Amino acid sequence: MSAFLLAVRSGFGFLSTIPVGITMEGLDELMKRSYLFTFVGAVLGLIIGGFAFIFETIFPPQISAVFIIVSIYYLTGLNHLDGLSDFGDGATAHGSLEKKIGALKDMSLGIGGVAYAAIALVALYASITALQNEATLFGVGMGAPAVVIASMLIAEVSAKQAMLTIAAFGKPIHEGLGSMAINNTNITKFATGLLLGAVVCVFAFGIIGIVALFTSIISALVVLNISNRHFGGVNGDCIGAANEVGRIVALMTIVVILRSGMGGLTWTLL
Repeated sequence: MSAFLLAVRSGFGFLSTIPVGITMEGLDELMKRSYLFTFVGAVLGLIIGGFAFIFETIFPPQISAVFIIVSIYYLTGLNHLDGLSDFGDGATAHGSLEKKIGALKDMSLGIGGVAYAAIALVALYASITALQNEATLFGVGMGAPAVVIASMLIAEVSAKQAMLTIAAFGKPIHEGLGSMAINNTNITKFATGLLLGAVVCVFAFGIIGIVALFTSIISALVVLNISNRHFGGVNGDCIGAANEVGRIVALMTIVVILRSGMGGLTWTLL
C-alpha cells in the first residue's frame, strides 16, 4: 500500500469508528498529510447526511434530530466530545497555568467539562431542529431533504477544517497525537485543506457553504485564543474541542442565513 493510501485509511481510522485499522506508521503518514482531515470530513459528512435523510423520512423533526446526533457520534466516535469536556475542565479551573493544564490532562471529569459537553449537545440538537424547520421553508433551488444533507456535509467538513486551523496556528504544550498534528501542519497544508473544503462546500450549498466554512474557522481561532490564554498552547483536547465547536457553528451559520431570507439570494448568485 502506498504511503498516501495508508494515510487516507488511517484518516478514517483516526477520525471515525470505521474499522479500517490504524498503526503508528499510518498515523505518521496521516499527520504528514493532515490536509486529508478535510477529505475524511467530506466523506463522513455524506454518510451522516444519508442517515439524516432516512431519519427525516421516518420520524418527526425532534426525534429525527436525536437520531442524527446519535449517527454523528456513532460514526465519528466520542473522542472529540471528550476533548471538549477536558477543555472545559481546564478552562474553568482556578489557579496557576500548571493547575489548569493539570485539569486539562486529568482523566476525571469535572463540572466544567460536564457543562461544556452538555451545552454542546444542546446546541447541536437546537441547530439541527432549527435547520429542519428552515429547510422546510427554504424553497429556492433545493428541496428540504437536500438542504439537510448538504448542511450535514458542510458541518463535518467545517469541523475538520477547524481542527486543521488549531493545528496550523497553535503550539503544542506536551507530546502526543495533538503535537504530531501541530508539528506536521503548516500553512500550506492548512491552505490545501481549506481549498478542498471550499470546493466541497460550494458544490454542496454555494456561498452559504463558504460562509459556514469560514465561520467555523473563526470559531477555531476563538478556541485557540482561549487555549493560549489558559494553557499557554494547545493539545489534542483543544483540537477535539475545535471540531465540536466548528460543527455547531457551521450549522448555526446556515440556519441564520436561511432564516434571514438571504438563502435564496445566495443560492441564485451561483
